[in-house]
Amino acid sequence: MSQNNQHSIPNRVGIEGVSYSLAHVPDLVRFGSKPIRELRDNPALAGELARLLRDFPAATAYAPHQVYIGNIGPETLRDLPQPWFEKLIEGATAQGRFGDLIDQAKFYALLAGADRFDLISFEEKWFQAHAAKHSIGRAPRFKPLSEIQNLCDKGALPLHSGSQLVGAFEAAHEEDASLAAEVLLENLSGKVSAAHSLRLVLAQLALKPDDVDFVISCSEEAVGDRYNRGGGNLAKAIAEDVGCGNASGCDVKAFCAGPMYAMVQGASMIQAGVAKRVAVVAGGSLAKLGMKFESHLKKNMPVLEDMLGSFAAILSAAKPGQVCMRLDSAAFHPVRAGGSSQAMAEELAEKPLAKLGMKLTDVDRYGVELHNPEITMPSGSGDVPRTNYLTLAALAVMRGQIQKNQMDDFVRRRGMLGYAPTQGHIPSAIVYLGHAMTALQSGAIRNALLMAKGSLFLGRMTQLSDGCSFLVDRNED
Repeated sequence: MSQNNQHSIPNRVGIEGVSYSLAHVPDLVRFGSKPIRELRDNPALAGELARLLRDFPAATAYAPHQVYIGNIGPETLRDLPQPWFEKLIEGATAQGRFGDLIDQAKFYALLAGADRFDLISFEEKWFQAHAAKHSIGRAPRFKPLSEIQNLCDKGALPLHSGSQLVGAFEAAHEEDASLAAEVLLENLSGKVSAAHSLRLVLAQLALKPDDVDFVISCSEEAVGDRYNRGGGNLAKAIAEDVGCGNASGCDVKAFCAGPMYAMVQGASMIQAGVAKRVAVVAGGSLAKLGMKFESHLKKNMPVLEDMLGSFAAILSAAKPGQVCMRLDSAAFHPVRAGGSSQAMAEELAEKPLAKLGMKLTDVDRYGVELHNPEITMPSGSGDVPRTNYLTLAALAVMRGQIQKNQMDDFVRRRGMLGYAPTQGHIPSAIVYLGHAMTALQSGAIRNALLMAKGSLFLGRMTQLSDGCSFLVDRNED
């Protein structure tokens, strides 16, 4: 291919839309990786945990959740009174510009409808009274309460609605740790929450499921069995659940950076002509529920990690005036770079911007790891977004683009407070895409750089970190 032809290839791929959802699942917090271990060692914690779980109205009126689904802009969050868990928003609704919050009864109904292997059972009277109106997909399997209790006594996970036992979730194999009840509930939760967000964005765009050619899942679960623990394809299961009959799919894994990689790969498929419309989806991480619950209990504050976050984005060929990804801006953290914060900022922000003739100060808004600090700070984990923004600001100082006394202004103007639940992949920049699209469409900003890091060392195969970034703007060429 000639150099001229290379330059003629479009470098933008259109983002048709993005949706976000939060599932409030307080009675599943006990099955998060941290709570399930701590409660086995100290069963007395169960009563204290139950006392500090939120109800659905409190979760709905929580300011960061309203930002997540698009009813409040992230730039206004810093002006709202804190603590946010005490200063709830009056008149808050569960429906947002980008998506919704769903309650636990609806989530149970989604689990039952997507269960193709009879893993989950419910007591019929409770289900008909509370969850049946939300049912889609397969009819649930009903069992009398005595049989449900017997299943739980034999090792099935008990499903509660408050203090009431209403169902059971069974393992698929007695000896296969990858098919244990805890793992399968985690995987099915990721599947149904991602599928829900995909249905939302298709409805928002008036698209049919068959309009999607390919689905990429970038959740953090490992779907498989004892012979192939993480090799399964959740994306195709999600496509099936939503009815995307023309689509195939695959999973992309990069720890917290997964959504960035998945968006770049999906956009590359569009640009290469391999697919016409790609859905990038991710479901919630059940394992991360209640990660910091002990810190919250010690401070007598609500257990805020009671939400499963999900998103779905639709990519297709760029149209004039549309918000787009710039593939010529896509950057990856190379092996040689090292894992320091400065190296991440250099590789994921400074260098890709320099290729486009831009400086750090030419970006109007940065989307980074937008973990809600009200969740992380009580445990000593700090304010993750602010730390990332200060690293970018410090790099701008080093390069002579701003003065040292302008760092706080850089952070305030180009950054935002964190508002995403600690779901790993979900807070990592992708949560800002919806707000970025709104701001770009209104002209409030000219561009935004989304960047995310991945902690590859957690898998004990390498000491490396990872990362990926890309710029979004409007297609005005």
